[in-house]
Amino acid sequence: MSGSKKKKVTKAERLKLLQEEEERRLKEEEEARLKYEKEEMERLEIQRIEKEKWNRLEAKDLERRNEELEELYLLERCFPEAEKLKQETRMLSQWKHYIQCDGSPDPSIAQEMNTFISLWKEKTNETFEEVIEKSKVVLNLIEKLKFILLETPPCDLQDKNIIQYQESILQLQELLHLKFNVATEILLRQASTLADLDSGNMEKVIKDENVTLYVWANLKKNPRHRSVRFSETQIGFEIPRILATSDIAVRLLHTHYDHVSALHPVSTPSKEHTSSVTELVKDDVENVEKAISKEVEEESKQQEKQSHLIQEEKLKVEEEQDDIEVKMSSAEEESEVIKCELEMKVLSETVSAAQLLLVENSSEKPDFFENDMVDLFQFTTLGGVYHLDILELPPQCKPVKGWMIVEILKEGLQKYTYPPETTEDFETENAFPPIEVTLEVHENVIFFENPMVVRWDAEGKHWRTDGISNVSYKPNERLVTFSLDTFGPVTLIQDAHINMPYQSWELRPLDVNKVLLTVTTVFTEIQIQIKENLCMLSSVKLKDKKHISILEGTWMTPIPFIIALKEAGLNIFPTRYSHFYVVINNKVPLVEVKAYRQMALLSSTFAFGWSKWNLLCNSTKVVFKVREHLPEECTENPNWALLMFSGDRAQRLKIKEESEAFSEALKEETEFHSTLYHMVRDFASKEAMEKVRSSNCQFVNSVCHMLLSTRLLSYS
Repeated sequence: MSGSKKKKVTKAERLKLLQEEEERRLKEEEEARLKYEKEEMERLEIQRIEKEKWNRLEAKDLERRNEELEELYLLERCFPEAEKLKQETRMLSQWKHYIQCDGSPDPSIAQEMNTFISLWKEKTNETFEEVIEKSKVVLNLIEKLKFILLETPPCDLQDKNIIQYQESILQLQELLHLKFNVATEILLRQASTLADLDSGNMEKVIKDENVTLYVWANLKKNPRHRSVRFSETQIGFEIPRILATSDIAVRLLHTHYDHVSALHPVSTPSKEHTSSVTELVKDDVENVEKAISKEVEEESKQQEKQSHLIQEEKLKVEEEQDDIEVKMSSAEEESEVIKCELEMKVLSETVSAAQLLLVENSSEKPDFFENDMVDLFQFTTLGGVYHLDILELPPQCKPVKGWMIVEILKEGLQKYTYPPETTEDFETENAFPPIEVTLEVHENVIFFENPMVVRWDAEGKHWRTDGISNVSYKPNERLVTFSLDTFGPVTLIQDAHINMPYQSWELRPLDVNKVLLTVTTVFTEIQIQIKENLCMLSSVKLKDKKHISILEGTWMTPIPFIIALKEAGLNIFPTRYSHFYVVINNKVPLVEVKAYRQMALLSSTFAFGWSKWNLLCNSTKVVFKVREHLPEECTENPNWALLMFSGDRAQRLKIKEESEAFSEALKEETEFHSTLYHMVRDFASKEAMEKVRSSNCQFVNSVCHMLLSTRLLSYS
């Protein structure tokens, strides 16, 4: 029993155990402290070495900064040179127009435009076909005026010119629509002579590249004839009984353009920066000219003085005169060179200000819109405007003794009010149901979602969504059917930012001064070729299927090309208000502009691509992939380098696209540079850099304009 009892630990033994445990704990703590101190010393040493290395790289970067920026400035002379060529082209086009003498006015000259408008107003009794033919000239003038407003640098546009051009556009639009109304009236006067033998009613379809007219005149007033379908189409109306028994005509005038929506205001920069720099450079020009003219004057005075002093030595005087003439001519030549340099500097600043304007975001959202009003900064009209009208049938032509007699109403073509303003004489409330309309969507327009139908409010001067019901869309037949409470202009709209933000992008060289820009969105992949001062839609893929567009294969200058893509529904061009409607990866505008300019400079030889890390770096920096493009290499697994750029510093990152976390750590054995040009030069071939230096200035400018217009670094 006593043996099974546990042996009691004495107090001395317990103290000893506690002492041993305390000693062991202290020893472990000391070992941990020493280990931590050692690790900390190693970490600090690594940090010190890294900092020293970083400081050396920064010092080296700072030391060659001015030299690199000077070299970049020389390379970026291509932008003012391209602008100078544009100015020459604009002047040449004016001269070509002048010597053509084809009778069409110069749209930039107000007097010529006013004369053209007045003369056309005076012309009467034009048929619909004649008005359509004239409309081609008018639409061309409107297009030219719009391009003048868009293509002229903002600082070269005076406010009075902007007002003049916009007034001319509005006058032409209003007159063109008035002419279509008058021509419709002339056509409807002959309705009885054009009546269909089977139905007894008149049906007419006139098609053209810009306008399509569908008109139906109710001559028989048969209450059972309530379905109007135009021959060989599914376009038409379901009209109520009251209209089927009335002296009316139903007109659908489909203009493939939109002359109903208000003109967008022309963007002009806050001219403080541009004007201050421009004035500064102009002062420099004047000062240099004064200094040189003073120098030439002093040389001249000296010449006179010397000729008086040494008249005897004629030979010597002649030699000295020759020397002075040479000096004077060389001074004048120097003056011209300096003047040219300073003019280029002014032009360079002007171009930079215009480029910055393309990427600046508005700080204020457009005016508040009511629930039923359409915000045209968020949505875009596509496929033109459908002018739906119920018209009072004018008096018909009557043959009398070989003559055609017609009563011409003084008030002209009159619209039939539906529903009537007073409905007391009618029995039921359902006497004026909505009219069912079936329209065909323009064949050259892409809708990525079912189109929305909106109507024009003439009083409020905006598009509205109310008054339209039962909308259905058949994408294969491209037919949209809806019920309309009251007739008027109708159009189809789509979210302007449906393709934003982009999923990815790539800019790849194809040939000398020729690149391919690929932008991938949720719905489509758009490929654009750029060469010299031209752009072309190369292909459009919808859900891995190729879509044939009328724009494919057509080369255009950048601004008309961008407008054409927007009008086709392929909008990848954000506006200064787009950031209010799209969640974007907003970058500092100046950093964006500098990145696009330098990417464009390198684009003839280097490919650039989207990087997921661009989302994770802050707004003052951009990250993208870059690699030298070699035609013979396999492009299945291209060796991309990741570059980070802050506007004044470029560096190659250690991480790869597949890395797990973002880090700004520098890739081993690489350095900082002040420009992207000098950064890629570190790992590029001599042949590649030679191609870059010999790039065409118009090509570089066009690539830059497309990058600025798509804003790939902020909208991906």
